[in-house]
Amino acid sequence: MKIAVLGAHGQLGRDLCPQLSGEVVPLARADIDLARPETIAPVLAAIRPAVLVNCAAYNFVDKAEADPDAAFAVNAWGVRALAAACRAVGCKLIHFSTDYVFGLDAARTAPFAEADAPGPVSVYGLSKLAGEYVARSADPGNLVIRTCGLYGVWGSGGKGGNFVETMLRVAGQGKPLRVVADQTCTPSYTADVAAAAAALIRAGAAGLFHVTSGGACSWYDLAAEIFRLSGIAADLTPITSEQFAAPARRPPYSVLSNAKLAAAGVTAPRPWQEALEAYLYERDEKVAATV
Repeated sequence: MKIAVLGAHGQLGRDLCPQLSGEVVPLARADIDLARPETIAPVLAAIRPAVLVNCAAYNFVDKAEADPDAAFAVNAWGVRALAAACRAVGCKLIHFSTDYVFGLDAARTAPFAEADAPGPVSVYGLSKLAGEYVARSADPGNLVIRTCGLYGVWGSGGKGGNFVETMLRVAGQGKPLRVVADQTCTPSYTADVAAAAAALIRAGAAGLFHVTSGGACSWYDLAAEIFRLSGIAADLTPITSEQFAAPARRPPYSVLSNAKLAAAGVTAPRPWQEALEAYLYERDEKVAATV
C-alpha cells in the first residue's frame, strides 16, 4: 500500500513515517502547499496513493486572531481541497486536529469524548474544527485524529521548537519562567501519537478518534516535571491565563478521552509523565549522537 505523508519533515511526520507499513511517500510544503489549493490535485494524480496523511497545519494560534484568513486558508479551505483531491483519486484521507476545538465549556472537568459537542474559543480552534468537518464530509471513510500539545525530538519546524525545548532553553539562560497553571490538557509525545495513529491506519479506522498521552496536567505542571526530570533548579512561577494575556483564548479544560481508541483495539498512549521521561531520554540520545 502506498501512503503519502504531507508534513513528513515536521516533528509528527518524522515520527510517523517510520511506523507506517508499505511504501511511504514523504511530501513537504514545496510539493503541496495547502494555502495554494492548485498545488494539490496534480501531485495526488501523479502519486495516486491509497492513503494520504495530513500532518501539515497553520498552527500559529495567536497570529490567527489578527489574520484569520491565513488560518482558514490552510486549516479549512486547504483541507477541503485536499479532501476533494483525495476523493477524486480514490484515496483515503487521514487528518490531524486539535483539542482546541473545545474550550467553550469553562466548567468542564471530565475528559471529552469524540461524541461531545465542540466549542472553540479561538480563530485557530474554529479553523481546525472547520477542517475536521470538511475532511469527514468528503468521505465517511476518512479519519480525523485529535491530539494535543505535541512535542517531539525533531522540534516543531514552523514554530522553531516546542514547549519542552522552550522551557529548557529559557531555564538554561537563567531567565525566570512564568507559566500558565489554569489550563488543563494533556501535552503529548509525537512518538506515542504516531504509534497509535499508525495502528488506526492499519486497522482501517474511520471517523473521529482522540489520541493523546494519558492523564492530565497544566502547562505549569508540565514545566515543573521537565525540570524535575532534568535536574534543573529553574525559577518557575505559576500564573493565570489572564496574567499571561495571550491574544488568543485557550481552553481552560481540553483533556481528551482515549476510551474509543482502546475500544478499537489500539493501545492508548502511556501517561504523560512516562512519555515526557522517554522524550527527554531520546532527546539526550539524539544530542549525543551528533557530538
